[in-house]
Amino acid sequence: QVQLAESGGGLVQAGGALTLFCTTSRGTFSRGVWGWFRQGPGQEREFVAAIRWRDGTTDYTDSVKGRFRISRDYAKKSVQLQMNGLTTEDTGVYYCAAREDLRLARAPTDYDYWGHGTQVTVSS
Repeated sequence: QVQLAESGGGLVQAGGALTLFCTTSRGTFSRGVWGWFRQGPGQEREFVAAIRWRDGTTDYTDSVKGRFRISRDYAKKSVQLQMNGLTTEDTGVYYCAAREDLRLARAPTDYDYWGHGTQVTVSS
């Protein structure tokens, strides 16, 4: 069974930048689709970005387009999310997820494996 682990969260001022990392803490996973989701206080978990491992095709939710970039590292078998121009609306727990299916997807229920999340707080 694959288990994912996130790192890189923290506190940043509005307008600042953070990079989140996702690796496997158990098992290996260099296939399928990897995604990032976030959950703000009192909100449902929402899709942020996804990348297909095989060809690097990406998908982003509209609110992060032009500010966030998802990428994969073949050597480290990991995925990262570069976040620029952060706003208070980006505050939340960020989760890494992965699915065996090769189709990009946005629903949390479409993903097979999850990390425990990392907190991102953007102060005004």
